[in-house]
Amino acid sequence: MSDFILDIEQIRKAARDQMEKGAVTANYQADRNAILKILDSALATEWICVLRYTQHAKSAQGLHAEPIARHFFEHAQQEEGHANELADRIKQLGGKPDLDPDSFRRRAHTQYTECNSLVDMIKENLIAERIAVDAYSAAIRFIGPSDPTTRRILESILAVEEEHADELADLLAAFDPRENLN
Repeated sequence: MSDFILDIEQIRKAARDQMEKGAVTANYQADRNAILKILDSALATEWICVLRYTQHAKSAQGLHAEPIARHFFEHAQQEEGHANELADRIKQLGGKPDLDPDSFRRRAHTQYTECNSLVDMIKENLIAERIAVDAYSAAIRFIGPSDPTTRRILESILAVEEEHADELADLLAAFDPRENLN
């Protein structure tokens, strides 16, 4: 194995000459525009999830509503945290986070759906989490080793989305044990 060689003088020069590029250096290997598009869709998706979970938390009614509404509200807070992480990464890569609510539906992977029953709310949120799991998994595969920071952010969000899906599947099964989720 050869020795690690770093041309620190060239790195220092490039850092000074291109400081306006922020975190994006000459060693950035990903297609920045493609990564920004992925992050933009993910950002819209997370905000749609915040809105849907919040709507469901506030409109949940019935005997089992209180603990389920708490789950929904907790998920909404976590999704908002994801949105903030994604917006920060977009900014780090020299993009501008698009927080125009009018365009969320067009850019998001998931849908905003109001529901009348707890079971329907659980189902809609479970569907959305499964969509998010598939979308984040595909984005992570696409990014591969080209942008380790974005990949780690998406992997972290993916883990939470999988946890949400698992919790929602358990809630749904508690309402209807005949429900086959496989």
